[in-house]
Amino acid sequence: MSRTEIEEKVKEFLIEDLEIDEEKIYPEAKLKDDMGIDSLDLVDIVVIVEKNFGFKLKAEEMAGVDTFAKFCDYIERKVSEKCCA
Repeated sequence: MSRTEIEEKVKEFLIEDLEIDEEKIYPEAKLKDDMGIDSLDLVDIVVIVEKNFGFKLKAEEMAGVDTFAKFCDYIERKVSEKCCA
């Protein structure tokens, strides 16, 4: 799965499932401050990511993941680990 595909999938579920305005989703956008993602949204994100990408988010691995770009980096890393393990 390419980086572009990952970004599109993430953007799609943020807009459709979490109802985040598309203009709030850009690489440097802070998940919490700019996009308004709260702890309840994170529960939904865990389920959505597992369904769409086939791995479970781990809180300890998410430390420092605070922007859209870093979130996509994390997913890209996990997807490549899964496919190449």
